[in-house]
Amino acid sequence: MMTEHMTASRPKHPLHAMTTYELRDYRHQLEQAIAFFTSKDPVPGARDDLRAALDAVLAEQDERMRLAHG
Repeated sequence: MMTEHMTASRPKHPLHAMTTYELRDYRHQLEQAIAFFTSKDPVPGARDDLRAALDAVLAEQDERMRLAHG
């Protein structure tokens, strides 16, 4: 029997040191993993950790956008 497995690998660098493209890709991984876990019943507790990581990525992207556009 094949089991599905979805992960979002930890980034090699802290969020503030990641390139824009690395942040974008990490965000995509997190969103995919969250969607996967949300479809499970019961929803694994790991989803909360992924959501917190996604919130941090979104905050970093927002901060960069704010700094870029003054």
